[in-house]
Amino acid sequence: MEDLEAEAFLADKAYDTNELLDMLKEADIAAVIPPVKSRKEQRAYSHELYRARHVIENVFRALKRWRGIATRCAKLTASFIAAIHVRCLFLYLPVHTT
Repeated sequence: MEDLEAEAFLADKAYDTNELLDMLKEADIAAVIPPVKSRKEQRAYSHELYRARHVIENVFRALKRWRGIATRCAKLTASFIAAIHVRCLFLYLPVHTT
């Protein structure tokens, strides 16, 4: 986390810990983490940024729908990264069936 450069850190409620929040504050990174209900003081967070997390989760779900990526069948890192690139191309480019 020391070398992390970001404007915001998006995570779900499981990451709502004082230690992580202190590290993010020290690094001057905005914490976009909804507080757990058991917190005495509920802190504010950006709901718009948190909604963007949904898009990221959907990309990971779409990547893992390919069995080879989900089970890490590729033995070499380069082959695994290539499979991710191919899958991303399939997700990004429109598919025309005739």
